[in-house]
Amino acid sequence: MVNEIYFTEFPELESDRLVMRKQSVADVDSIYILRSDKNVMKYMDSNCQQSRSEAEKFVSENTEVNANGKGLFWMLVERESGQVIGDFAFWQIDKNNRLTEIGYTLSPEYWGKGYMKEAMAMAIDFGFDKLGLHRIEANINPGNDGSRRLLQASGFIKEGTVRENIFYNGGYWDSELYGLLATDWEAKKNR
Repeated sequence: MVNEIYFTEFPELESDRLVMRKQSVADVDSIYILRSDKNVMKYMDSNCQQSRSEAEKFVSENTEVNANGKGLFWMLVERESGQVIGDFAFWQIDKNNRLTEIGYTLSPEYWGKGYMKEAMAMAIDFGFDKLGLHRIEANINPGNDGSRRLLQASGFIKEGTVRENIFYNGGYWDSELYGLLATDWEAKKNR
């Protein structure tokens, strides 16, 4: 079973360089800056945020998803500077099948420095060891080479390309499906 406690006692995760903490209204400006950046949003199936009110709505919706036990949404904070540098989410948590889909963003000035790999490892450990997940999935745009490399380095296995499963911006997009099982992660950690 999925451990329900984390929907009332939000899990804060920490590493040497990062703190993954609960999103709050105080993060609206950081979220707006991040999610209005065309480079960050290039491969997302949603538009860049156009206003601070869209960021406020985003925070409100994520808070509700957490309260309803359907997801967890973390802000990625660089420990040394206290700066919000991205976000990471478990969303569409399926408690019966003990699986979730992940999503993540990172500010471009932090790309290529291992921050998202660090966040990914913390979130995966938490998901399997504490939350009780069996499977974690990721769907990415086939053009997103950086995300593909991150998933593969984290042990995810490409399970296929789903043809035209996302309607966005007037057309249908393909997506690549990646999966990671708890047993895969345990084997990777023990290598």
